[in-house]
Order: sequence, then C-alpha cells, then structure tokens
Amino acid sequence: MWFSMTPAVPNPLQEDIRSVTGDLVRMLSLVKEACELARRGLIDQDVVAAKACIAGDDAIDAVQADLEMRVLTIIARRQPAARDLRFLGAAYQAILAIERAGDYAEHVASAAIVLADQPPLKRYTDSQRIFEVLGRMIETTMKAFAEADLAAAQRAHAMDNEIDELYRQIQDELLTYMIESPETVARANRLLEVARYLERLGDHIENVNEHVVFWLTGKRL
Repeated sequence: MWFSMTPAVPNPLQEDIRSVTGDLVRMLSLVKEACELARRGLIDQDVVAAKACIAGDDAIDAVQADLEMRVLTIIARRQPAARDLRFLGAAYQAILAIERAGDYAEHVASAAIVLADQPPLKRYTDSQRIFEVLGRMIETTMKAFAEADLAAAQRAHAMDNEIDELYRQIQDELLTYMIESPETVARANRLLEVARYLERLGDHIENVNEHVVFWLTGKRL
C-alpha cells in the first residue's frame, strides 16, 4: 500500500496560538524576575536591584503592546471558534492583568529605594513570605498557560488566599507600631503601601488564572 510522504500542512491558527502562548509565558517570566528584583530591593535594601526592576518594566510593557495587537489581528484574520476563541479572549484579558502585576512590582521597587535610606522599622518576615508565594504562584500560572493545565490554574488561584492572610498580618502589626510609637508613622505608612502593592500584585495573577480557567472550561470562577 502506498502512503503519502507529504508533510502535514501546519494549521496557521494553531501556530498563532502557540506563539501567543509562548509570549504570555515570557511576559509572566519577566514579571517573576521583576518580583525578585523588587524583593532584593526591599528585603536586602539593594538599590541597584530596585532600579533594575524599575528599568525592566519597559520590557513588560513592550510585550504587552505587541501581544494585544497580535491577538486582535489573529481574531480578525483567522475567525476562531469555540475553545480557540476562548483562549484568545482569555489571553487578551490576561495580558493587561500581567502588565498591571509588573507595575506593582515596580511600585514596590520605588518604595524600596526610599526605604533603603532609613533603618528598617521591623524585620520583613511576612513580606518575604509574600514574595515566596508570588514566585510559586507565577511559576504555576506559567505552567497553566504553557500546558493548558486546569489543575495548575486552580492551584495558583488558591494561593492568593495565603497572600491576603499575610497582608492582614502586616496591616495589624504596622498599625500597632503606629499606635505605640507615633514617630514610626511615616515609615509604617510606607510599608503599608508596599504590602498593599504586593496584595494587588497577587490579585492580578489570581485574575490571570481566572481567565485560564474560563479558557479551559468555559466557566467563570
């Protein structure tokens, strides 16, 4: 029996989707790197790392601008349906959430530069733990996108609960500092801002995983 040796013709839509997936994962990787630089800026009082985080935000913004245009172009040219259309819609919404997560890492880095000139008010134990959770959360989100892994998206989504709890602990501790030692109010307020930035960063990564779940199941969390 004769078999054709002609290679299968690539599906242009699937090639486009693979390309978008790769760049979404790359964008998440850039945000993870930004978080690590912001962590070093805050925890280690490393001003060089904090400035590198701020400078690196341009790269995240550039990927965002390119990806948004590409997704819209793919939808217009390929006219996808069903799950492929859900993926592209979810990707388009996730792009903005990822970019905003990067912005919050930049905000933390900017605050870290100011705080580096002052003696630490306290050990940043809970902030360090938030950074650790964020690192795992972003890695798991990358897996969810790259492998269309629903369980990974659900795990990453649930990690935001731990971040929220750590944020509440930081709030309570810093409010106690401000009540007991009024001279610490300015620094404590700055640290409250940092904690809020980290909490919002986690919220945006949580939102990304909500979009992944919708892509894979057609259902909203």
